[in-house]
Amino acid sequence: MKITDIKTFPLHAGERNYLFVKVETDEGLYGMGEFGITWKEQAGVGAIQHMKAHLLGQDPMNIEFLWQLMFRGDFFPGGRIGAAAISAIDIALWDIKGKALAQPVHMLLGGRLRDRVACYTGIGGQTPEDSALSAKDRVAAGWQYLRLSVPDRDGILDARTAVRDSVEHFAAVREAVGPEVEICIDAHTRLDPPDAIRLGRLLETYDPFFIEDPLRCENPQSYRQVRQHVASPLAVGEHYATKWEFRQMVEEELLDYARIDLCIVGGLTEARKIANWCETHYIKIVPHNPLGPVSAAACLQLDLATDNFAVQEGGRIGSSFLADVFPVQIPYEAGHVLPPEGPGLGIEFDEDAAAKFEFKWLNGPQLRRSDGSFTNW
Repeated sequence: MKITDIKTFPLHAGERNYLFVKVETDEGLYGMGEFGITWKEQAGVGAIQHMKAHLLGQDPMNIEFLWQLMFRGDFFPGGRIGAAAISAIDIALWDIKGKALAQPVHMLLGGRLRDRVACYTGIGGQTPEDSALSAKDRVAAGWQYLRLSVPDRDGILDARTAVRDSVEHFAAVREAVGPEVEICIDAHTRLDPPDAIRLGRLLETYDPFFIEDPLRCENPQSYRQVRQHVASPLAVGEHYATKWEFRQMVEEELLDYARIDLCIVGGLTEARKIANWCETHYIKIVPHNPLGPVSAAACLQLDLATDNFAVQEGGRIGSSFLADVFPVQIPYEAGHVLPPEGPGLGIEFDEDAAAKFEFKWLNGPQLRRSDGSFTNW
């Protein structure tokens, strides 16, 4: 079997764009992947087109070799755009391999360790009371893991105000759902160490499942300071590309949960290596999944085969999102995703339906401080 084509499908759906990748073979089998860096989809298309020249005519079953070829085949490292392009192709190759062997991908990763995968869902509102009502509704629908975000005020984010607002919302949600429901909070890299420490200390009494990505990713050693002062678990890593960016965080045990993004980190091949590495440090994985049906399916396959798995970001799981483009998606039931019936990733793609969704040039949202200066979104 040989790779005959690699097609890209940048499309707009809902409030954002998505980039799906289809790898085709001379035996009629195809695999689907997804590019993970939103607002940079056309850069991804270009990177994939450059990699395509290396891959045409290659055996799609030879995944580790092709990963090394994509990552090291040109003189300059590719950075996050390159890693996300590799991710999309790598996930598609695993999809092909599973189909060729008539096995779901998780069976190729070692086998099924669990019968269902717990997911968390986002909640929130303008007021703490709104967030509490949102939480109650989600729990009533079967979700046992909830996530709040550090809030802005109409596009303005001053860190100390945001920390106070976060604690008020978190306290209201904890009061509403009781001690048995797990609650996470995503700082979305909006804080610097002093405010991240303050948030962690103020939330300790409410027993957060984890505090997610309080700091930006460029300087991982700053987590040493946060780690020394915050008892609550930390979940970090959704921006990281390849195992080397996880190295310090894992080896110094500066995180409790690894937020591996399969569509940025290098695909299933690299994610599996990082998950195994985390296991030696008693670090669990919480895969990042803000994307579409391919990302969700790939995360599920990794989760099913990974012992040190904690919970999966739900994203759009359980909805009918892009149901015409992906007429077969992974099954969902009451806050959990279930093993799919089909081989590979267990999803199907309709190329004609995808063509109806036109790509739109978009920029990401932005936040300002009250004095007009720029801050992290």
